[in-house]
Amino acid sequence: MHVSAGQTDRATRLQLPASVNRRRVVWSYAITVAVYHAIAVLALVPWFFSWTGVALAIGGVYVFGGLGINLCYHRLLTHRGLVVPKWLEYAFAILGVCSMQDTPARWVAVHRRHHEHSDRRDDPHSPLAGFLWGHVGWMLAENADLVRLRIYDRYAKDILRDPFYRRLERTLLYPVIVVSSWAVFFLAGLGAGLLAGNGAAAAAQFGASLLIWGVFVRIVLVWHITWSVNSLAHVWGYQNYDTGEQSRNNWFVAILTSGEGWHNNHHADARSARHGHRWWEIDLIYAFVRGLEAVGLAKDVCRPDRRTIARLPKRLGSTP
Repeated sequence: MHVSAGQTDRATRLQLPASVNRRRVVWSYAITVAVYHAIAVLALVPWFFSWTGVALAIGGVYVFGGLGINLCYHRLLTHRGLVVPKWLEYAFAILGVCSMQDTPARWVAVHRRHHEHSDRRDDPHSPLAGFLWGHVGWMLAENADLVRLRIYDRYAKDILRDPFYRRLERTLLYPVIVVSSWAVFFLAGLGAGLLAGNGAAAAAQFGASLLIWGVFVRIVLVWHITWSVNSLAHVWGYQNYDTGEQSRNNWFVAILTSGEGWHNNHHADARSARHGHRWWEIDLIYAFVRGLEAVGLAKDVCRPDRRTIARLPKRLGSTP
C-alpha cells in the first residue's frame, strides 16, 4: 500500500491519553529542554564559533545519536535485534546517555509501550493527537501511565536486571556521565589550544566552542532528529506494509537517522536489526551492525522475517 507524502486520515485524530494531565508540567524535562535550546543558541555568537566545533556537532549526530540511540537504545536494548559483548553494549549505552534522552530503561519502556499501542489513544506520543504533541509535547505534560516504577515493571524488567542499568537509575552515575562529557569536550579544546601555542584566553575560547557545538548543539540536533521518527514518520511517507497503524517510510527522516526513518518496515518487523527492506532503502545503522558481525563483535543479528518480506509489494504503489 503506497501512501503519498502528507496523506493522512483526519478521522483518525486521537484524543490525548486518558492518563495525561495537561495542567501538570513535567518541570525536569521542560527546564532541561528549554535550557539546552537556550545554550545551543549561543552557537550564533561569533566568539563561540569554530569549524572544529561544527564538525564535532555533525559527527556527533551520527556517533552519539546513531550508535547511542538508534543502535543501542533502540535496536539492541529495546528490540533485542542483536547481541554484542557487554563492554561494547555499555560503551554504546554511555553514548546514548550523553544524548540526554533519559536512562536506557526509561527510553526502552516508553518505546515498547509505543509499539504496543501504536497510534491508539494509549500511545505515549502519537502525532495523530497533534503533531507537536507527538514531536515533543508528550514529554512535557504529566502522564500517569509513564510513572517510572509502573512503566518499568511492565516494560523494562529485563533491562533493570543488569546492574549497570540499575546504577543509572538509582545512583548519580547518569548525571556524572553527562557532566563528564561536558568536561571532556571543553578540556580537549583547551588542551589542544595550549599545545598549539595559543594563549590561555584563545585556548579557553576554543574549548568553549567545542563545548557549545560538540555538546549542546549536537544534543539539540539529536533530540529533534529522534523526535522526528515519532512525529514525521507517522504522518508523511509511504507504507510497504499494512501494519494497522500510521507508521510511514520517510526518506528525509531515514537520511537524518541513518535508517530509522524506514519506520513502516520497522513496525512490520520490529525485532529485525535491518530497517531498510528495499535495495534503495539505505540503512547505515544496519551496515554498521553487519561490520560488527563481520569482525565477531555482533551475533544473533535478526533479519527481516521471510513472511514479512513475502508481503513486500513487487513495486512501490501496489497493495501488499
